[in-house]
Amino acid sequence: MGILAKDDSADGGYTGKLNDRCVTIAEVLKQEGFTTAIRGKWHLTPSNHTPDDAWPTARGFDTFWGTMTGCGSFYQPGTLTRGTENIDHEAERKDFFYTDVIADESVAFLKNHKSESAEKPYFLYVPFTAPHWPLHAREKTIKEYDGVYDVGWDELRKSRLKRQQDLGLLPSYLELSPRDEGVPSWEDAANHQWQARRMQVYAAMVTEMDQAIGRVLDQIKANGDWEDTVVLFLADNGASADPMPFGELSDFRERSDIVRKKTKDGRDVRIGNDPLLMPGGEETYQSYGRGWANLSNTPFKLFKLWAHEGGVASPFVAHWPKGKLRTGEIFEQPFQLTDVMPTLLELLGAKYPSERAGVKLPPLVGQSMFGAWKGADVSNPTLWWEHCGNAALRSGKWKLVRQYDFPWELYDIDTDRSEITDLSAKHPEVVKELTAKWEEIAKTNGVIPFRQIMNIYENKNMVMNAYLAIQ
Repeated sequence: MGILAKDDSADGGYTGKLNDRCVTIAEVLKQEGFTTAIRGKWHLTPSNHTPDDAWPTARGFDTFWGTMTGCGSFYQPGTLTRGTENIDHEAERKDFFYTDVIADESVAFLKNHKSESAEKPYFLYVPFTAPHWPLHAREKTIKEYDGVYDVGWDELRKSRLKRQQDLGLLPSYLELSPRDEGVPSWEDAANHQWQARRMQVYAAMVTEMDQAIGRVLDQIKANGDWEDTVVLFLADNGASADPMPFGELSDFRERSDIVRKKTKDGRDVRIGNDPLLMPGGEETYQSYGRGWANLSNTPFKLFKLWAHEGGVASPFVAHWPKGKLRTGEIFEQPFQLTDVMPTLLELLGAKYPSERAGVKLPPLVGQSMFGAWKGADVSNPTLWWEHCGNAALRSGKWKLVRQYDFPWELYDIDTDRSEITDLSAKHPEVVKELTAKWEEIAKTNGVIPFRQIMNIYENKNMVMNAYLAIQ
């Protein structure tokens, strides 16, 4: 896809949308007799107002309710859609809040499915936008975190790592990576009250999403389907250090698909991380910044967009009582998003198609996680990443990783997941071998050099300020 979600293919860049040489989980399961539904964010096509061949209902989903774009206001998001019909007007009601309504629509789907077609299996995909910016949450939830973040990110990074280790989430020998070089010490940071409020709102967003997920799970139980429903929870990347505005302010103000100029009661919406304005309300549009993102990624370094652990390490939870999985355990074996499809196909006994709409499909990538969940020994796969020129490859104990326009680094990921000690100079032969492997996979997957993408934007006088600002 490339840069979400903009079609640069005419200039030698990416299409910015799902292509016809891949198949979605919904398309596969629909062929297996499943009812398929999505409630939440899509963000997989540059055509956000006119249906195209990459809209949800064209890619295997029987029904869709949600937004076509990402990062919209939680109080009044743009591109709100049911099926292929724009329903932005539904967000005009006073009590509309996106996280809640995603849960409302998901619960409604589950109730309707139970009453109308209980004999059919279903696949429900619920992509929440929280806790992605903008920082929006209800004041009642925000107040639950009064005082929690007043000590600042430095002390909280230390205490968070200790808690992670006490819970068994991370090994006791793992060290805390140094504070990000773009983050001042908490002592030297300005506007402590505003800074703490930013993290309070972020925590409130997570809490409100957690409550919404709980409502969906409660409905599964009420339907009597708890024992035989596979529930997967995952996040797509590490914490984001994005600035705000994300790009030129004048351009951002015109993005009516994600942010309104006025609140529902007529107040101006103020875009940007302004310390004079406390985030959380509809009149604000802020992000929580590099310092708190550094805390969120404890103990790792860097952020979403990068291929270091702070950008690619994310949670994955699986629950299926009837499947007799190893419950209550933490698996340290690495997997990634491409392993979800093979896993579902195995546990459901479904088949991966050889073609889609007459177009031959490439072989299925990834490997099933199901064996590991059941206690079997599963070989460690080679994991691979590329995002805006940032890249990595993990093979065995080694992780090769680089920032865009910087040399490759090498880490023993078994003992140094915090990526503190670069071993590239000590093991140049490993760097050479893994670099060749990365380049081979990049070629197979059609990666376009990021400098070429940058040139496209520069030639259009659209320098990618937002990406460069955080690199």
